[in-house]
Amino acid sequence: MTISKNSQNALSENQPAALLPIQTIVKKLALPEQYVEQLGPYGAKVKLGLLEDVALPRRGKMILVTATTPTTSGEGKTVTAIGLTQGLERIGKSVVITSREPSLGPVFGMKGGAAGGGRARVEPADKINLHFHGDFHAITSAHNLLAALIDTHLFHGNDLDLDPASITWPRSMDMNDRALRRIVVQAGGKRDGHDRATGFLITAASEIMAILALATGRENLRARLARIVIGSTRAGEPVRAEQLDATGPMMALLTDALLPNLVQTSEGTPALVHCGPFANIAHGTSSVLSQYMGLQLADYVINECGFASDLGFEKYMDIVMPASGIKPAAAVLVTTLKSVTTQGEGNLERGFANLGKHIQILRGFGLPTVVAINQFPNDAPEELAKIEQFCREQGANFALSQAFSKGGEGAVALAEEVVRTIEANPEPKPISMYGPEDSAEEKIGKVARGVYGAKDVEFSDEARAKLAKFAEWGFGALPVCIAKTQYSLSDDPKLPGAPTGWTLHINDVSLSAGAGFLVAISGSMMLMPGLPKESRAALIDVDADGNVTGMS
Repeated sequence: MTISKNSQNALSENQPAALLPIQTIVKKLALPEQYVEQLGPYGAKVKLGLLEDVALPRRGKMILVTATTPTTSGEGKTVTAIGLTQGLERIGKSVVITSREPSLGPVFGMKGGAAGGGRARVEPADKINLHFHGDFHAITSAHNLLAALIDTHLFHGNDLDLDPASITWPRSMDMNDRALRRIVVQAGGKRDGHDRATGFLITAASEIMAILALATGRENLRARLARIVIGSTRAGEPVRAEQLDATGPMMALLTDALLPNLVQTSEGTPALVHCGPFANIAHGTSSVLSQYMGLQLADYVINECGFASDLGFEKYMDIVMPASGIKPAAAVLVTTLKSVTTQGEGNLERGFANLGKHIQILRGFGLPTVVAINQFPNDAPEELAKIEQFCREQGANFALSQAFSKGGEGAVALAEEVVRTIEANPEPKPISMYGPEDSAEEKIGKVARGVYGAKDVEFSDEARAKLAKFAEWGFGALPVCIAKTQYSLSDDPKLPGAPTGWTLHINDVSLSAGAGFLVAISGSMMLMPGLPKESRAALIDVDADGNVTGMS
C-alpha cells in the first residue's frame, strides 16, 4: 500500500516551509545582481544577459530524472527530483533543479499540483501551482492571438488564399474543459469566413509552449514563431505565422515569459522553474534556457523529464539534446513498489520485466544510471528488498529515497549514489536513437524497436500521406516526437510489463514546424482533458487569512 493522497496533502499542509528571501537564493548561486529581476519576496526572473557572461561558463553536470511506467497517481518523480536536489546540497554540492511549471489542468483535475509535495517541494508552491509569474497566461495569449489573426485574415478577403479546411491551429486555455474540445467558429466575411470546425487544447499542449521551452534565445524564439505552419493554401503550399504578420506581436507577449523563473525548494535550495510542455505531443521538460543557466551557476543540474523513460527521457535524448547541445552526465530512474507491482498485474516479481526494460532503455542511450526506489511509509520492507536485489542482479546502482517524508535528509543516500556513479563514469558518451539523415519512417521505427520493444510499425494511409506532404514542404529531416500512452511501453494502455512482438500503430502525423519536430500519433491523444466527477477543485479554498488550502 501507499500513503493516501489525502494523507500526503495533510502532511504537506501541516509543515509550511520557512521561505528564504529570494536574494539569499541569488547569493547561493553567486548570481550577479544585474541579471536578476525580482518579482516579490520569493521569486525572480533571470535575464538572458547571463548566457553571454564569459565569467560564468557552463560547468555543471546535467542529471536527467525519469521513471518506470507510471500509475494514474504518478510515482513521485517530481518529489524525488526535488529531494535529490536537496540531498546534494546537504552533502555539500552546488546544485540547482530545473523543473516544469504546473498546468491548472491537473491542479483542479485529478493529480493535483506539480510543485512536489511533503518536504520536497518548490516554493512558494501555491503561487507556482496557480498563476506564478504569468508565463502560462502569456503563452495562452500568444497562441490565441495567432488564432484570431487567422480568422481575421479570412474575414478580410483571404489574400493568401488560405484553405479554411486545412487550418490546424486551434485555440488554447489553461483549464480542463471537455466542452471546448470541438467547437465551430464563424469569422464572417464574404468568401471564406463561414462556419468551420476547430477546438481548444490545454496550454501545456500548445506548440508555443514547446517553442518557448526549446528556444535558445530571443532571436531563436523569433525564428521559431515565424515558421509555425497553421495550414496550407488551396494550391497546397504551407502558410506560416510570419505571413500573417504574427511574429512581432507574439514576441511582445512572450518577451517576459522567455526569462526563466528563480525560486527555491522547501529547504532553500535554488530552483529554476520554467515552461511546461506535455511529454507525449511535445518533449516534456523545462526550458533549454533554464538548463543553460543552471549549468553556468551550479556543479549539478537536476532536470526532470515527463512521464517514463520511453516518453520524456527518449524525447530529451532525441530532440532536446541535439537541438541544445546539452549532454547529460547521468540519469536517475524513479520507481515504486506500486509501479512495479502494477506492471506485474499484482505480482511484484512479474513486474520486474518493466523495471528491467527501463534500465535497458537508459543504458541504450549511453548514460550511467541510478535507480531511485521512492519509498512510501506503508511499503513492506521485504518487498523493497526484492526490488533492491533485482537491481543488483541487473548490475544497476540504486538507492532508497524518502524525500516526501524526510526531504533532503531522506535523499542523501540517493545523492551520494548519484555522485559516486558520475565520478566513476567521468566521460559518458550519450547518444541519440537515430540520426538526422534517417527518414521520418526510419526514425519512428528505431524508437519503436530500440526503445519501446516493438517488433514492427504500421502506418495508416493518412499518416503516410502527411509524412510525404511534410517532406515535400522541406520538413522531412525533423526529429520525431511519438505521442502514445504513458501507461504502457506499448501503444495499448492495458498491456503491462515489457511486451514484445507487438506492432506500433501510427494513425496520424502533425507538424510542429516552430518547435522543430514531427508528431507521430499512436492512438488517441487527449489535448483538452476534462474534469473528473470528483475533481480536486472541490478541495481547494482560501482561509480567513487569504492562504490557499488543499492545493498539494
